Amino acid sequence: QRSAPSSRYTTQRQQHPNNNNNMNPLRLLLATALAAASSAFAPTAFVQRVAPAPTQRSALYMVQGQGDSYKKVFVAGGSKGVGRLVVDKLVSNGAEVVALVRSDEAVDELSALDGVTAIKGDAMDYKTVEGAMDGCDAAITTLGGGHNVAEGEKYVDYVGNNNVIEAAGILGVTRVVLVTSIGCGSSKEATPPSVYEVLKDVLVQKEKAEKVLTRYYTNMNWTIVRPGGLVSEPPTGKAVLTEDTMAIGSIHRGDVADLVVKALSSKNTEKKILSAVDPSIESASNPEGKTCEAFILA
Repeated sequence: QRSAPSSRYTTQRQQHPNNNNNMNPLRLLLATALAAASSAFAPTAFVQRVAPAPTQRSALYMVQGQGDSYKKVFVAGGSKGVGRLVVDKLVSNGAEVVALVRSDEAVDELSALDGVTAIKGDAMDYKTVEGAMDGCDAAITTLGGGHNVAEGEKYVDYVGNNNVIEAAGILGVTRVVLVTSIGCGSSKEATPPSVYEVLKDVLVQKEKAEKVLTRYYTNMNWTIVRPGGLVSEPPTGKAVLTEDTMAIGSIHRGDVADLVVKALSSKNTEKKILSAVDPSIESASNPEGKTCEAFILA
């Protein structure tokens, strides 16, 4: 038989300071509170918090209005037309530009501009687009012009724009501005039937790119700009963006570029599809001179 514990052992166990049965309730409460406070403020050795450097700000900062502007912008279609003018606008605003172009001449011309990195490549090749865009925090694509596409060949209006959209999604470039045309999607009814028939094949391809962007990249901060008939004359400064899907008319390429760059930095344009027209220009597609409500960018 086991002997009973000695009275000395029993006394020591009952009088031990860690025995909560005999602790004063007030002392117990104070001890518990002190322990909780100490653990809450105790440093954790394996957690290190480092504030991001300003140059490492993601596009998300810009989307939320926490940044001043986009610092490095990828431009597809920057060798001519609206895209070329977009490059000039971005540079004048102090942005760094990466332009994907197809010819050596375009590379030489754009590389001569301060703040522009020109990369020779074909937007129809996905890997080329992804490699050129890597490191940018926003993307603008003005790709188009597939009017003389041979039967069976692919249109840059869809394939090239789709490559830009997909690369942005893969790389985490959350800000994308896609330039298409009035006549796509909800603006089809605004286009005179005779004009639509001439441009139908191209408009269908551009609309496919729009659908990819709006349906499958819901986490992306995108904007679609649909210009009216393009005119190669000095900008008037009177062109507007509008949500009116029946807006129709002409617009100078320089004004399109100006509106695209402004839309890029406007928080109001997130997930917006906007037509771009100049009500000050007489247009055969708008003989009655119909006006539209201007979209507020600020």
